[in-house]
Amino acid sequence: MSTTLIHHIGTLVTNDEGLGDGSPLGLLHDAAVVLDGDRVAWVGPAAEAPAADTAHDAGGRAAIPGFVDSHSHLVFAGDRTAEFNARMSGRSYSAGGIRTTVAATRAASDEELEANLLRHLREALRQGTTTFETKSGYGLTVADEARALRIAARHTEEVTYLGAHIVSPDFADDPAGYVELVTGEMLEECAPYARWVDVFCEKGAFDGDQARAILTAGKAKGLVPRIHANQLSHGPGVQLGVELGAASADHCTHLTDADVDALAHSETVATLLPGAEFSTRAVWPDARRLLDAGATVALSTDCNPGSSYTSSMPFCIALAVRDMRMTPDEALWSATAGGARALRRPDLGALTVGARADLVLLDAPSHVHLAYRPGVPLVEAVWQRGERVV
Repeated sequence: MSTTLIHHIGTLVTNDEGLGDGSPLGLLHDAAVVLDGDRVAWVGPAAEAPAADTAHDAGGRAAIPGFVDSHSHLVFAGDRTAEFNARMSGRSYSAGGIRTTVAATRAASDEELEANLLRHLREALRQGTTTFETKSGYGLTVADEARALRIAARHTEEVTYLGAHIVSPDFADDPAGYVELVTGEMLEECAPYARWVDVFCEKGAFDGDQARAILTAGKAKGLVPRIHANQLSHGPGVQLGVELGAASADHCTHLTDADVDALAHSETVATLLPGAEFSTRAVWPDARRLLDAGATVALSTDCNPGSSYTSSMPFCIALAVRDMRMTPDEALWSATAGGARALRRPDLGALTVGARADLVLLDAPSHVHLAYRPGVPLVEAVWQRGERVV
């Protein structure tokens, strides 16, 4: 394995409080990093950097860990342009629009689904995303859910079984029968391809009792729970997720004080998805409330064709700072280390010795420019698993 020295880094975000300025970002100035194979081998002042096989002069630019996008829905076909246009013209969002994508996804070939997935992955990589989670949920039959997970598993370790996205149109008059399918035959076929199990716990999707049954069945098959919780209204999702040891409760838009307290006193990460609020003109999650209570917060894109069709983590950072009352430091931490926490991946989301060698070089002197210059393509270069890919 060869080594790579990236030096003359103006500001380096390590996400290690024990380094640099002692802040959660562990900022180092005039810094360098040595990548050895797919791992970080050395971090410190540029003047003290060891020799390496190759060197890259960062030219005083800022370097950050690769973004960890811990919530996306990328195995789908078609788009929902007409729905978005109507919504921006005054119609509100509801969970039922998913059925449009279900029909298109079922009709697509494996090759079409994989090509679409790869297109979005390339798009995200150009914007600094080096790790992503993605879900099934647009097939809602045993065969279609299994093939979605099989396709996803070729491209990421972080694959989530979301047969319980909505009740399948085929079971419109028999939701109990669909829950039985999701916890039975569908789970048996899908579990070998997945690490996680998820459920959309919401009015119009699955209630608390149904969500409990689905997540419990997934746990029995060795899958770790995640949960779509409290997106459109108050509900039992957050409390259920904490009770069942979910790695992440995602959306968290409508929270009671008890919900906030439960998240703050658990290992369940509150994953906020500002692209969804932006794209649906919904109420913003109150990140400040969660952070001040001591909850761990992650940021993610929720990239999907209906309610958040963005693959841009920098865009979500800018939204979080502008509309969810996060500081630029908090937003960046949540988009890197926070996402790693939501995936229970201590090897990701930091630039420290032994971490996976995922590094993004920004064409800016500071990470603050991600929020300061929204919409500007600031990613200069990306190293993923130690290889320069952008």
